[in-house]
Amino acid sequence: MEYVNVTKDNIEEEHICCAISNNKDVQVSSKKAWLSERFDEGLVFLKSVERGKCFIEYIPAENAWIPIEADGYMYIDCLWVSGAFKGHGYSTDLLTACIEDSKEKGKKGLCILCASKKKPFLADPKFLKYKGFVVSDEADNGIQLWYMPFDKNAKAPVFKECAKHPHIDEQGYVLYYTNQCPFNAKYVPVLEQTAKENGIAFKAIHLESKEEAQNAPTPITNYALFHDGEYVTNEQMNDKKFLKLAGK
Repeated sequence: MEYVNVTKDNIEEEHICCAISNNKDVQVSSKKAWLSERFDEGLVFLKSVERGKCFIEYIPAENAWIPIEADGYMYIDCLWVSGAFKGHGYSTDLLTACIEDSKEKGKKGLCILCASKKKPFLADPKFLKYKGFVVSDEADNGIQLWYMPFDKNAKAPVFKECAKHPHIDEQGYVLYYTNQCPFNAKYVPVLEQTAKENGIAFKAIHLESKEEAQNAPTPITNYALFHDGEYVTNEQMNDKKFLKLAGK
């Protein structure tokens, strides 16, 4: 498999989304704008030449849009291999490239969000364990922080206190989200309109800076839905899924 680094110079020509084929789609544009603003902060987006079917996205943990304390680590935003491309070693290719790059940059290790059982839009724990990652911290909602230290004496990364006990005081449905996930550009407005039409209490909180994301009340910041103060899911929803969840 041939791979290419997406940069400011080629991002407009490259396909970067795992599921959206139209490079002009508002969802893709939203994601590309978010990526473009992160490159100067050390973000790396390495993808296969096969459109967006295989890629890894990572950034120095100090600049990651999640509430962790992981100075000196590299944080993996996403490691994705889809469909027929699974089972050919491409995940290993991408992870190996990330490891080599991170070591060259003097990082202490890697970290990534996961859970004890596979959850949508999170890494596969079986794969991480096989590659040598271990759990360094876990929030009350079961979201875990996994890490691979390059030095056995390196301090393990942890969640910030604000994210260890995901809970908010607001009632109704409250969604925290960022532009990191392209699907939000389409489906957040869908939820807002669906909630309005059906009399469902709903509020969307758009995290627009790393400072906001790093102090969010949830380990997952690209999409975290709460109901009556309690965390519900990180899975993006269309109108039908949301109405079913709300009992409508």
